[in-house]
Amino acid sequence: MVQTSFNEPALKRALKQALVEALQEQRELLHEVFAEVLEEFALAEAIREGQKTKSTTRAEVVRVLEGKR
Repeated sequence: MVQTSFNEPALKRALKQALVEALQEQRELLHEVFAEVLEEFALAEAIREGQKTKSTTRAEVVRVLEGKR
């Protein structure tokens, strides 16, 4: 069995550098992931807020959207 000795500070530096390079190379993907997460949080918050209000009918919603109050 071959035993490899790792220098912990050097290993940490190498991992950090690899992570930085991966993030730089995949910037678009990272942006999409964060945008998706933010949308999910916003949707969850909207649902929570909606649960605090009284229910309404579809006709009432359409009437408001059409500006016919």
